[in-house]
Parts: sequence; C-alpha cells; structure tokens
Amino acid sequence: MGSGKSTVGELLAERLGVAYRDTDADIVAAQGREISDIFVDEGEPYFRDLERKAVRAAVTEHPGVLALGGGAILDDSTRELLAGLPVAYLSMEVEEAVRRVGLNQARPLLAVNPRRQWRELMDARRHLYTEVARVVVATDDRTPEEVAQAVLDALELKDV
Repeated sequence: MGSGKSTVGELLAERLGVAYRDTDADIVAAQGREISDIFVDEGEPYFRDLERKAVRAAVTEHPGVLALGGGAILDDSTRELLAGLPVAYLSMEVEEAVRRVGLNQARPLLAVNPRRQWRELMDARRHLYTEVARVVVATDDRTPEEVAQAVLDALELKDV
C-alpha cells in the first residue's frame, strides 16, 4: 500500500510501449463500488475471491504491465500463476508509507492503529512478495521515475 505501484506501473508501461492494467481498478469497475465498500458489505473472503479471479483474468489476457493489489499474493494459486513471470516487488518502510499516504486513507485493513497494522501486514506478506518477485526494488526516498528505471534495470528490460 502506497508503494507507488500505480504510478510506477504507468511509467513502466509508457517506457515499454505497452498497456497498463491494475487489478484493483478492474474489481472496482466490475463491482461498481470501491474496494473498501466491498470489504464492509461483503467481507474480506468475498473480496479475495474477486481478486483471485481478477488477477487470473488479467495475467491471462493482458500482455503489458500489470499492478496487483497488496493482498493478491496471499492466494496460493495467484503465487503459482506469477511464478516465472517478470515480477517486481516495490518495497518500502512504514515511515515512507506514512509520508506518502499518511495511512489515513480508506484502507480497509488499516482501520485501527494503521502503523502497527501496516507493519503486521508487511511482516505477514513480505516473504510472499519476495517468493514470487524476480526483483525487489526499494522505493524509499526515490521518485517514481527513479523507481521505474530501477525496475527496468533490474529486470533487464529496454524502454522504447
């Protein structure tokens, strides 16, 4: 959350001359409501099922840059689907997350004590991110342009 995946993803797609797609945006468009509303109205298991299906569809259909929601990696089948693909994990520390988004936006998993919950989420997920990522790129104190270039360099991709 707040790592800059949308901004960096768009920059990468532009530099590579391909389309950009975000599975969170796919879910919002298909459901006609925000993710936080889905969490409140239907619960996390319902959302995770939507997310799993959205990721599968996007990986199957989309040949460009794809951004996934932070919890997508929790699903075993999603991790299997991502194995072998050029996945970049954009990492950051909690202090950077606070600086970027304040941890006060509509983040359903950060409703109470956001700093502690962010750390707990990252402790539970970090090993899953690194498991599927071909590269890990730290985003702390970097501009989106610098992060995008670091991803291109790390994945040895050439921009157009």
